[in-house]
Amino acid sequence: MAEIPSSLDVAVVGAGAAGLGAGRRLKELGASFALLEAAHRIGGRGYTEEIAPGVAFDLGCHWMHSASLNPFVAMAEAAGFTYRRGTFDRTLRFAADWTGSTDEADCDDFFERNFAALRAAHAAGRDVAVADLVERNSPWTALFDYWVSLSTSRDSDQVSAVDLYNYRDTGEDWPLKDGYGKLIARLGRDLPIELNAAVTATDRSGKEIRLTTPKGTVTAKAVIVAVSTGILGGGDIRFTPDLPDWKREAIADLPLGCHNRIGLLFDRNVFGDDHSRGATVLSGQSEPMSFRIRPFGYDHVHGMTGGRFADWLERAGVEASADLAKENLRKAFGSDITKHVMRHLVTAWRSDPWIKGAYSAARPGCAGQRARLAEAVDGRLFFAGEATSGEFFSTAHGAYLTGIRAAEEAHAAVAGVARTGQPT
Repeated sequence: MAEIPSSLDVAVVGAGAAGLGAGRRLKELGASFALLEAAHRIGGRGYTEEIAPGVAFDLGCHWMHSASLNPFVAMAEAAGFTYRRGTFDRTLRFAADWTGSTDEADCDDFFERNFAALRAAHAAGRDVAVADLVERNSPWTALFDYWVSLSTSRDSDQVSAVDLYNYRDTGEDWPLKDGYGKLIARLGRDLPIELNAAVTATDRSGKEIRLTTPKGTVTAKAVIVAVSTGILGGGDIRFTPDLPDWKREAIADLPLGCHNRIGLLFDRNVFGDDHSRGATVLSGQSEPMSFRIRPFGYDHVHGMTGGRFADWLERAGVEASADLAKENLRKAFGSDITKHVMRHLVTAWRSDPWIKGAYSAARPGCAGQRARLAEAVDGRLFFAGEATSGEFFSTAHGAYLTGIRAAEEAHAAVAGVARTGQPT
C-alpha cells in the first residue's frame, strides 16, 4: 500500500457512513489512521447514480431522517445541496379506487391504535414481535406490515417491538435533490482511504493488530470495525482470537433484511402538476407498493419493497421488479401510463457482496443487543455502524454518529497504551 503506512494508530474497516464518520473524527484528533474499504467506492449504502443526465437517483439512503437531529442537514447546507423540508403528500389506492377522506381517516386511526400497542409493550418491557401486537383482521394490516418492512427491512413477525419503538423519529424526512449518497461521499475528501482492500482477517494475538487485505498487511494499535452485520455474520472477516460468544450472539440477533428501490424514468409528465408526490397501491393480490412521484419535478418515480418480498423480488431479477412496479402504476393510473417509461433502475442490496442486505433489525426479544454490539473487545477492537445505534439505527446519520463515538473510544485507548504500555 504505497499511500497508506503499514503501521497505524487506528485502522478503520469500511468506508460507509460509519467509517467515514470515524475517519473525520480521527483526523480532528490527530491520530495516524486509514480506512480500508472492500468495494471500489466509498459510501456503503449511501450511493447516488443518475437515472437521467443531471437527475440524481439514490440507490440506498435517500432521506435525511429526523432532520432536526441529523448532522447531514448542516453538511448539505454547507455544500450548497438542495433539499426539501416537510413530509410527503400521501394518496392511497385500495382495490380499484382511490381512497377518500373517510378511508384515510380510518387508516390513520388504525395506525394510531397499533402504535399505541407498541408504546404499551415498550413501557412494559414486553419485547415480542411487532406482528404479535398488530391487529391482524383489518384491511389496513397489510399496509402496516409494509411500513414495518420499509422501516426495518424485515417483516413484522421478525422485528422486536421494543427495538422498533426505540427508534427516535421526529417525523422529518427530507430528500436531497443532489443525492444523499453524493453528500455522504464528500466525507471522504482528504481522508486516507484504500479501495478494493477487503479485510479478510484480523489477528490481535500480538502487541499490535494485524489486518490482512489483498493489498498487503496493515498493523494498528486499535481497529474500528465499521461493516454491516451481514459481513460480520457471514464470516467474511476472520478474527483471531475469535470474537467472544456474547459479541457473536449480538451480531446474529441484529441481522440485515432487504429493502430495494425501483426507479422508472418517463419521457414526459404523465401525472400532471397537481398530483401528490406520494401514492401507495394496495391491490389485495400482491404486497403494497409505495411510490414517490416526480421528486423535485423530474419525470421519474421510485417504488419501494421491503422484507421477505423484497428478497423474493430481488431473486426474481431486475425485469421482474420493473414489471411489478409498472403493473402497480397501471392499476393506479391506467393502462397507458407505462407506455411512456424510458428506463428503469433497480437496486439489489442483498446481492451486494460487501454489504449483504439493507439495514439491521433486532429479532424479537433482542432489543438490548445493539448496546452489546457497540461494546469494544479486548480494549482494542471497536465497533461502529447503524446496527450499533440505539436510537438512529437503519439510518446514515445513525451510522455516522457511531463512527464518531468509536473514533473517540479508539483514540482514547491508543493514548492509554502510549502512556502505560497496556490497553486501557
